[in-house]
Amino acid sequence: MSALQRLQEKIEQWRVDFEALKSENAQLKIELQNATGSKEAQSSQIESLKRELEEKDAEIEKIIAQVETLLD
Repeated sequence: MSALQRLQEKIEQWRVDFEALKSENAQLKIELQNATGSKEAQSSQIESLKRELEEKDAEIEKIIAQVETLLD
């Protein structure tokens, strides 16, 4: 096998490897975008649950105050 043939085979292998890496990189970008979107959705849900918890705490405080008034 001549040096030129070996060089051509090596270049072809690098090209194949490069295409595989490009494909993997594209897939990883998609996964990163999905993870970012998922994180944003989770953050939004956490904020919603925090607001709901604050509302429930306020309701509980109101009920406690009414019970204390009744007991006095």
